[in-house]
Amino acid sequence: MTGLVQLQSNRAGPSVRFRWLDALWIQVTGTLCNIACLHCFISCGPKATQVPMMSAEEIERALSDGRDLGMRQVYFTGGEPFLHPELRRVVRGALAIAPLTIITNGLLIDEATAGWLAEESAASRYSLDLRVSLDGMTAAQNDPVRGRGTFDLIVESLARLARHGLSPVVTVVEHEQVESSRTLFLDFVRGLGIRQPRVKFLPLLRIGREERRTHGYEEIMNDVPLLPEVEASLLCASGRIVTAQGVYTCPILIEHATARISDSLAGAQRDLQLSWAACQTCVLDGLRCNT
Repeated sequence: MTGLVQLQSNRAGPSVRFRWLDALWIQVTGTLCNIACLHCFISCGPKATQVPMMSAEEIERALSDGRDLGMRQVYFTGGEPFLHPELRRVVRGALAIAPLTIITNGLLIDEATAGWLAEESAASRYSLDLRVSLDGMTAAQNDPVRGRGTFDLIVESLARLARHGLSPVVTVVEHEQVESSRTLFLDFVRGLGIRQPRVKFLPLLRIGREERRTHGYEEIMNDVPLLPEVEASLLCASGRIVTAQGVYTCPILIEHATARISDSLAGAQRDLQLSWAACQTCVLDGLRCNT
């Protein structure tokens, strides 16, 4: 295995105390995706099966376990969650017990799907949120990393969601071509008809396909204590991700065997040491996976 694992050392990283299970992430489609972004940190794509898709029963078991452990929010991620053949079933199951966010590239949200999402959102006692990835305000900024023609299709999906009364979060990876002005991006999103525009900027994670596109990490953090406010804000202090292959520390590290910490969600509630190079993006650059 290349990249992150090779960059690990014998020194232990900073310790993170597990506080409680707040956010439950579920890798519903594994690494299967309808596109292959050049900066994808887990190398997802149409033929990427290194992390398998979860069955509806596995997803429902994770939701049940999370409910029993007191989780307060759920995230469906992939790959591309809208590729899951039983997504409607598991979305309804998640919304019966907690707020749900779906992380998506938006390309599969047609008129019927947007209508269904609006209906589920209106009918549920809990919130249904969407995070749609768009890495620029023009095709020239977005398409070099997400694929030719994706900008126009994603923008159409965002406008479609807006017409159905939904206000998705637009997530932007700060790669080389992207315009990083928050104000300009908010104005752009508002111009698509989204009534409550929200934009979440994400730093590059230099693992997966991004490591091959540019470069990986050069070093890992020393064994030094974290500031309490930083430690408490990290996803691994109050969240875990369930996959078809077990429970991992966080969504960033699901390709790495060393980040698999348990067969069960209950067994994954323990303290960690940040011994992976990619952790510095969360600690030093302020990456936060939760919306």
